[in-house]
This record gives sequence, C-alpha cells and structure tokens, in this order.
Amino acid sequence: MLWFWGLLGAYCVVLVVMFLAQRNLLYPAAIDAPNLSDHSLPELRAIETEPEPGLRLTHWFHPPTSPEQPVILYFHGNAGHLGDRVAKMRPLIDAGFGLLLTGYRGYSGNPGKPSEDGLRADARSVHDWLLAEGFAADRIVIFGESLGTAVSVALASERPPAALVLEAPPSSIADVAAAHYWYLPVRLLIRDPWDSIGRIGSIDVPLFLLHGERDHVVPVRFGRKLFAAANEPKQALFHPSARHTDLLDYRDVVEKVVAFIRANAG
Repeated sequence: MLWFWGLLGAYCVVLVVMFLAQRNLLYPAAIDAPNLSDHSLPELRAIETEPEPGLRLTHWFHPPTSPEQPVILYFHGNAGHLGDRVAKMRPLIDAGFGLLLTGYRGYSGNPGKPSEDGLRADARSVHDWLLAEGFAADRIVIFGESLGTAVSVALASERPPAALVLEAPPSSIADVAAAHYWYLPVRLLIRDPWDSIGRIGSIDVPLFLLHGERDHVVPVRFGRKLFAAANEPKQALFHPSARHTDLLDYRDVVEKVVAFIRANAG
C-alpha cells in the first residue's frame, strides 16, 4: 500500500503545482518591447490606452488608406509580441485596411499580469480608442488568433463589430487544456476558462472561422465545435495543410479573408 500512497501524494503535488503555475503556462508573455523601426511601415505608430487607473498599455496602429476602408482590431495568441504579427498582417495593411495590433498587459514590454478579466479590459480599452478616433462600429472588424479568438469573442459578445474573424479558435481554453492534460481535473482547477462556446451564441455578426486540419496546439475539432454553435451568417475554411500558426502563409487563405472583410465592413 505504500506505493499507492506515494503515487497519490505525487499526484497531489502535481495538482498543486499545475494550479499555481497555470497562468504562466497559459500566458507565456513576451515581455521584451518590440521596435517600430524594425518594420518598413512609416505610418505604423504606437498608441496608448489605460484600461484601468495607472495601467498604461502600448499598442500599434496603422491607419486605413481612406475613410471608407475598415479597421482590423487584432488580438494575437498567447505567445510572442506585437512585432511578431506585423509581417503576418501585412497583407491586410497592403489591402488598404487599417490595423490596430493590441498589446496585452504583461506582453510587448507592457506592465501588468495577464488574466481573463485583465485581457478583456485591455480589449475594451483599444475598442474605446478606435471609437474615440472616429471609427464607427460598422467599420471595425475584430480578428483573433488562437487565445486572441477568445478575447475577440468576449469583446464581440459585448460590442458587436462589423464582422468577426477567428483563426485557430479553441471552443474554450478549458476544452483544450482538458485535451492536453487529460490526467488532471482541469475543469475544476482552471481559473481562466475563456468560454467562447458559451458566448458565441450571443453574436449575430458575419463570422469567418479559419482552422488548420494539422493543428496540434488547438486541434481542429474545437474549431468545428465552435463553428457549429455559432449563428448565421457564418463561413469556415478548414485548411487541409495548415498547422496552428501558418494559415495566413497561404495565398488563397489571405485572399478569402480580404474578400470577406471587403464584403462585410466599410
């Protein structure tokens, strides 16, 4: 019986460690501040918001080429920083769209510690900034990547945009964590469940969902599950060759994203 109690004790230690470390695993924040000068976009500039008193966050903004063009409000995934996403989103800038790359608390040199409540407040603050700059809601397209899709769904459920683009979305972070850590009672322990599937039914704007069939980080079944729960109008692209981070490396995917945005915003 000693071996049983030893295994049980070790399992309890693992539970405690995982519970305490879960936000470090979910938000492996890139704290280094990226440089605007690394990118050949003269109109790309830093802007600031204050989602709560004393917390000032830096984001990057590139204006649209004309007042009729939409603005993409972009929320990146849980790894990396603003600078990592400029090349990825460059085709949308080249299409004439505006782009606001959101810098979360704890990421990209910003102060603060990430959490679900915190990132949702950060999202509201950049949306407020766009509205204050004169961009109406029917010109704002919310675009999320991975964890950023959960931020996007939460914001869109409160503040309907012109359209919503979700790239490699989890149905919930709890679903994905339970799949990866099947041997732990994840749903009882998780502090930031990011329940997109519980929120998607309150969103009625045009949706374009993208997911790679070879995604091993957020398996495609979770994207399919979220898409099934979403309201019309909606469309999906499940790419047979794409993995988790390379969907926009495919020209045909970019062309469909641009066409979707042109058809539904601006």
